[in-house]
Amino acid sequence: MSETPTDLNTRLAAAVEKMPAFPKSVQRILELSRDINCSPKDLVTVIEKDPVMTMKLLRVLNSAYYSFPKQITSVNQSVVYLGLNTIKNMALSFAALGTLPQNNAAGFDVQRYLLHSLTTAGLARMVSQKFKVADADPTDCYIAGLLHDFGKVVFAQFMAEEFKQALTLSDEQSISLHAAEQQIIGTDHSVVGAMLVEKWQFPSGISTLIREHHKTPESTSGVVVCLFIANQISKQLGFGASGHPAVEALPPVLVERFGGQLADVIASLGDITKLVEEAQLYAQASKETVS
Repeated sequence: MSETPTDLNTRLAAAVEKMPAFPKSVQRILELSRDINCSPKDLVTVIEKDPVMTMKLLRVLNSAYYSFPKQITSVNQSVVYLGLNTIKNMALSFAALGTLPQNNAAGFDVQRYLLHSLTTAGLARMVSQKFKVADADPTDCYIAGLLHDFGKVVFAQFMAEEFKQALTLSDEQSISLHAAEQQIIGTDHSVVGAMLVEKWQFPSGISTLIREHHKTPESTSGVVVCLFIANQISKQLGFGASGHPAVEALPPVLVERFGGQLADVIASLGDITKLVEEAQLYAQASKETVS
């Protein structure tokens, strides 16, 4: 790249600024969920004040997939059937998915990316719970999985030609996409993704997780460890696509910590059919409701 770091940062900031705003209601949900004194009623009230979010939730909850014995007509009623954490994660997912474009000039498959992100989010949360990973709050793991690759969306939408070249380079030379981005663009999607969640006013810890998700996982937080493993499982099992399908082996310290290689971790998680089906449902709902 011939441009200076300052010029590159200016272009990245301009691209991030063009992304749609994140719904204030979901930002408020995240704030409340970190308050130990917050009641479920407070969270439900915030969601119900967002008519678009409420409509999307009720549409999915009344789908054939859930088949509840009677129609769900309110967010409060949905909490009784599914629990507050599930509804919170569903609201977060729909808010993120609502910012995705359907098409882009880079030829990046947004729907396959979307399925990858949703399954990675669910798997990161599952890994944190199944293995009781210290310093890995399940909600933070879900958010990190959902948003970790969002920088690719920024590139695909607003730096399309360079991102297309990076996708091609990654494929032709069998190198990681973030390494190809560094060669073509001068930085990678983890940097611009962190900039995006900062714009969206997520807690600073989330932007740090996204910025560091390609670092050696044994030297970082429990959330990054869960995200790394979930990302490899999602790629290994072919859940959607993130732009580069290469699966990284677990570092020796994680093999010891989790009792085996990636295949062993997958076996330890048990049946993940429901998780995948829910991800597919959310992805389909997004396809129907994103304009």
